Amino acid sequence: MITAIVLSILFLLGDAGVLFLSQEKFGRLPQGKRLERIQQSPHYDGKKFVNEIETVNMTSDKSSLAIWKDFMFGDNSQTIPDTALPVIKTDLKALPKDKDWIVWFGHSSYLMNLSGKKILVDPVFYQGSPVSFINKMFKGTDVYKPADMPDIDFLVISHDHWDHLDYQTVKELEPRVKHVVTGLGVGEHFEYWGYPIEKIIELDWWESADLGDGFKTTATPARHFSGRDLHQNKTLWASFIFKTPKRTVWIGGDTGYGPHFAKIGERFPGIDLAILENGQYNKDWAQIHTLPEFLVKEIQELNATRYMTVHHSRFCLSRHSYTEPLENARRAAKESGKPVLMPQMGETTYLE
Repeated sequence: MITAIVLSILFLLGDAGVLFLSQEKFGRLPQGKRLERIQQSPHYDGKKFVNEIETVNMTSDKSSLAIWKDFMFGDNSQTIPDTALPVIKTDLKALPKDKDWIVWFGHSSYLMNLSGKKILVDPVFYQGSPVSFINKMFKGTDVYKPADMPDIDFLVISHDHWDHLDYQTVKELEPRVKHVVTGLGVGEHFEYWGYPIEKIIELDWWESADLGDGFKTTATPARHFSGRDLHQNKTLWASFIFKTPKRTVWIGGDTGYGPHFAKIGERFPGIDLAILENGQYNKDWAQIHTLPEFLVKEIQELNATRYMTVHHSRFCLSRHSYTEPLENARRAAKESGKPVLMPQMGETTYLE
């Protein structure tokens, strides 16, 4: 939300804003055959993608200026740590290929090894906003860079917001990425940035792709929005099911609570690990991120064997304490009776 406010201010500045928005890192809107395919989607209303149920980005009566002022100049003594957070620097290239594991890098970035395939999700290793002085990483959490990653079989991008799709990161990774898995329209950015179209797999909600070697992915709904500039919802936001020879993993992306959680749980029984958004929520945008009071409900409706929560501990995009999401996770584990993994950033968690 803060990124949108900053871009709006730049737009009001006229020529300077136009020049700023013309940078390659903003990506490109879908066009040609990609746009024709988008226009056939049942989730596209002719102008933009829409959520399954009515959703508004801002649920507050406050003005955008008031929200921006509170974020920029409010008390951040609890929202941003004043000392470096502990992060383990793991040699990712030396981890075993014959075991399933996950390494979380903070926020929504993590690497999984599933049946020998490397799956990298929403990697942001440089910048989580269009300007470097906003949305800075917490101290100590910037230790991983693209060079630390092994070769990637599947780069998964849940949506094109800056804190999930980092231009410099994906540009550097391109030579070592075999396939990109993402929602409809997001592939336009990747093609614009030099990715061969053969590498890009774009899916609509409930659409599946056979990835070979016993791997299959299905794009599932999320309740959110998209856009890297002032054009919103021209690309699709999504969550993803990954079925592998050993297990089923659900990658949640960014999403507020909605009826899609029960649908996903019903259509994909036996999810082994569900990765939930938990952080950067606020009553001012209550429908597009998971509020703490819905976390247990999501766990119950997905009915997975175990869970992990992300979207916290690296950026401040809301007004809650930076420790609050961890407290949410502990409480959700206790109330649901389901295991909730809480690894340290950079720690290897084995899924065997």
